[in-house]
Amino acid sequence: MGAYLDTLRRASASVHTVRNYASDLEQFHDYLALAGEPPGPAGIDVLLIREWMASLYAADLARVTIRRKLSALRGFLEYCVREALIAINPATLVLTPKIPKKLPDVPSEDQTMALLDGAESGKFPRPHPQRDQALLEMLYGCGVRVSELVGMNLSDVDFSAGWVRVRGKRKKERQVPIPEQALSILKSWIEVRSAQPGELAIFVNHRGKRLTDRGASLIVKMYSVALLGDSAMHPHSLRHAYATHLLRAGADLRAIQELLGHASLSTTQKYTQLTLLDLMKVYDAAHPRAK
Repeated sequence: MGAYLDTLRRASASVHTVRNYASDLEQFHDYLALAGEPPGPAGIDVLLIREWMASLYAADLARVTIRRKLSALRGFLEYCVREALIAINPATLVLTPKIPKKLPDVPSEDQTMALLDGAESGKFPRPHPQRDQALLEMLYGCGVRVSELVGMNLSDVDFSAGWVRVRGKRKKERQVPIPEQALSILKSWIEVRSAQPGELAIFVNHRGKRLTDRGASLIVKMYSVALLGDSAMHPHSLRHAYATHLLRAGADLRAIQELLGHASLSTTQKYTQLTLLDLMKVYDAAHPRAK
């Protein structure tokens, strides 16, 4: 299993993905051990995988969690096929659990502005206010994923042009414009940034090392709770807000796709559903024939 996880790391899988897959595969191994000595990869068949999935359903796990666990097992067995340890991958013959489509929760423009303005006002004192302000502004102003944000290096920002190089999924790079206010706050943070020698990251923690996904998420949550009373907001909420607010303002859907780094337009199109819901609410509230 360790060799398979190493291949994920070399393929630039996120730390979060590697950690979850390792846990999922360990849990699968523990399930096999319940019946005695766990079989090797060659002893894993479709029936055994289905029995394991039935145990996951019986444990009342969320379908999205079961999907991820099956994906982890598929990836491991596919690695075993490549290494000639088994002839076929039995996990590909098991149906992936379907999950109901759920639209993301998106902060309103008023909520988003209250969060950003509140952080800038100093209402919630923190040890590194410039860093936190820059972090929030970049998440909303550039619509980046939290992993992309903490992965940014000083050399990725072109201050004269107002762009930042973003490293997305599967090593894909894109350039994203930085709003003027976010650029100004980012400059202020870099001027006072205190990092360990040789540290290239823009966003660093109290030890001067690169900030982690978890660290950035905790910062967003702390400000959201303190300023909005909302414990459900996370970095991806600001990415959703970025896309939705752009679409409401008339931005082209394909342009938003490029800015977000979505490989498929269908992924971006979920935001059109959100704006349609907004239109329906306006219609229901205003049209004399709506009710």
